[in-house]
Amino acid sequence: MDTPPFSFDFPYDSRRLPIFARNVVATSQHLAATAGLRMLAKGGTAADAAIATAIALTVVEPTMNGIGGDAFCILWDGSRLVGLNASGRAPALMTRDRYAGLDKMPGEGWGAVSVPGCVSLWVELHRKYGTLPFADLFEPAIRYARDGFRVSWMVAQQWQRAIARLKDQPGWAAAFIPKGRAPLPGELWRFPAQAETLRQIAESGGEAFYRGALAQKMERCAVDGGGALRAADLAAHQADWVDPIGLAYHGTSLHEIPPNGQGIAACMALGILENFELSGFAPDGPEVAHLRIEAMKLAFADVHRHVADPRHMEVTSAQLLDKAYLKSRARLINPRKAGRFEPGTIPRLSGTVYLGAADEGGMMVSLIQSNYAGFGSGVVVPETGIALQNRAAGFSLQPGHPNEVAPGKRPFHTIIPGFVTKDGRPLATFGLMGGGMQPQGHMQVLSRIVDFGQNPQAAIDAPRWRVHESGDLWLEPHMPAATAGALQAMGHTVVMTQAPSFEFGSSQIIWRYPDGGPYLGASESRRDGAAVGF
Repeated sequence: MDTPPFSFDFPYDSRRLPIFARNVVATSQHLAATAGLRMLAKGGTAADAAIATAIALTVVEPTMNGIGGDAFCILWDGSRLVGLNASGRAPALMTRDRYAGLDKMPGEGWGAVSVPGCVSLWVELHRKYGTLPFADLFEPAIRYARDGFRVSWMVAQQWQRAIARLKDQPGWAAAFIPKGRAPLPGELWRFPAQAETLRQIAESGGEAFYRGALAQKMERCAVDGGGALRAADLAAHQADWVDPIGLAYHGTSLHEIPPNGQGIAACMALGILENFELSGFAPDGPEVAHLRIEAMKLAFADVHRHVADPRHMEVTSAQLLDKAYLKSRARLINPRKAGRFEPGTIPRLSGTVYLGAADEGGMMVSLIQSNYAGFGSGVVVPETGIALQNRAAGFSLQPGHPNEVAPGKRPFHTIIPGFVTKDGRPLATFGLMGGGMQPQGHMQVLSRIVDFGQNPQAAIDAPRWRVHESGDLWLEPHMPAATAGALQAMGHTVVMTQAPSFEFGSSQIIWRYPDGGPYLGASESRRDGAAVGF
């Protein structure tokens, strides 16, 4: 049997080891992973497993995603790589004038709600690649919502943290803190209204959500609350099949969903990093960390200026990924000093859950869905369990910016499923949750595997850094002290965080053996993640 190109050393403190199986599901919550595995055991495809897992996650991890969220996926269908963009668009009434007097988009309430898209991903992915009856995929989630499940420690912490931000938003307290507090770890949580909503979606093939009774309830709630969402916006929504973008890094390619998502930032950062020789340094040393950080900062400078709904972008993905351009950006990096970077001149050439599923037939699915900031906008449609995302917060209010809010436009998106190939063959489903941390995590983890031969579990257990929105450099507490000190001396404003921290994301990887044999499943220990298989 061919062996993968990495070692099985585990140099970091971790509670997990990878699994090996012919059918694997890996995600951030074990009950959801088990739901997907049940579909594989029934003879379903990886797509069936991914959908069942995603649906279950809306119940068992409502702090990070929900029925009213958005979603994307990248899938190897056995012969080629395809992408699905199910992010929603701004409602027809969401004009710039609605935000007069504001300097940025709101993060809570109806002003932050765009059309929810994740239900359309479940429907469309099943239509093209599912084999089990659509309603079967809902059975575990409906049972968890109707009969209850025991809330995990990590989800309980996230739930408690959301109260101060969302307790006054329409419908949120009644739905999620009916006892006036968050559920405790191990407490039984039931949500019959969500079970009923999932039943209606299952039996109608999604029509109830976009064109039926649930759409009408969302419109009534929006009208009562002054929101822009209408049933016509829901009926007009569609998920779009897209060609993933990608960049080869030392012979291994990282693929991402094209804009309106930020996945291109991970590819750009790797394209910049490729211009430096890392092999002579330690994987956890300051020299490597500094180069990765600077490459990421350069990528973000361009992404935050240029990336938006592709119909409104002034440059293309191909221009941003041009290797000559990325090489020119690499020249701006001082290997011994932190820099401050502005967007480049582009050559004119032509709060989230992640899951992976792979089956023994060769299908591999990388899927991510999110309400964005934890529970999202805080708006919950009464008696439905539909917690609506706050993805419109990703729009800009800067006049003339490609990402300026406008009707029918998709906002800049943070959630990004990744996929890895080599020589045109699938290698891995790959993702990392956590807002602006996601492309940073993609780049760090893949660089560790490719540049230093670390196995996927070790690569996701390793200490991570985050270029924070404030401009500071946040480090995990298990980052070596010598590395932290050296980065500070280079001019980075270092902030050492406390454990456990949700700021560095959580990752899952399913790696395919080169001979097409069993998969390796690796799951993050920073959250309640699980990789399961048979």
